[in-house]
Amino acid sequence: MTGEVPPAEREPGNSPEARGGAGASAARGGGTATWARVVIVSGAALALLLVGATAGLLLGRAELLSEPRTPEPGAVDVGFAQDMSVHHQQAVTMGNWVRDHSTDPRVRQLGFDIASAQLGEVGMMEGWLTLWDEPLAAPGAYMTWMGDGEHGHGHGQASSGGDDETEAPMPGMATNDELARMRSLSGTELDVYFLQLMHRHHLGGVDMAEYAVNNARVPAVRRLAQSMLDVQGAEVEIMENMLADRDAEPLPFPTPE
Repeated sequence: MTGEVPPAEREPGNSPEARGGAGASAARGGGTATWARVVIVSGAALALLLVGATAGLLLGRAELLSEPRTPEPGAVDVGFAQDMSVHHQQAVTMGNWVRDHSTDPRVRQLGFDIASAQLGEVGMMEGWLTLWDEPLAAPGAYMTWMGDGEHGHGHGQASSGGDDETEAPMPGMATNDELARMRSLSGTELDVYFLQLMHRHHLGGVDMAEYAVNNARVPAVRRLAQSMLDVQGAEVEIMENMLADRDAEPLPFPTPE
């Protein structure tokens, strides 16, 4: 009969809808398989990354553990930090004074630079002493840690606090009389006297810094001492030139008898 659907096409499995549905199911099944492969591959890649990261961390830890430990501080490390802190503190006092009282911009700037740098170094050295559970000031004579007898061994008394007006506690340091005189001056006289005192002060710290460079155990102490030699050596030249510009000469540096 015209218009009648052939028997073959009436079978459930041969209908267009059934054929279309089977094809769609196959397509969906293929997509699921592809997605599963993507998940597996991504998971494997992530696992490799984690393994690599873990290996890197273990390698870095091994390298850190293989580095030599910082040695325990010895008498030179402790003594240098204690005595150089005292030496620096006087430079900070002089630098701050001339910064606030000089009328020469170059002298004021030099005073500020010296005071700022040495105050920072004092903080560093006192921080070390605190970590080492050591007193911030030596309980006896200064510079006893320089035990070769050639660098002002046992100079002055730490306990005196520099109260003696006629004797400097350590090489290069100003006496109380000299500090009082500096504070009484003004103008060019103040500038010249400050430059003379600070020039001598810098030279006075050379032996301590050199001894620490050669004998300290802790690398950071040796580095700081070398930095002091470099920076203050350059400042010594600057002050010599500034004194020459003012027709003045450095103060004589006393040598140990």
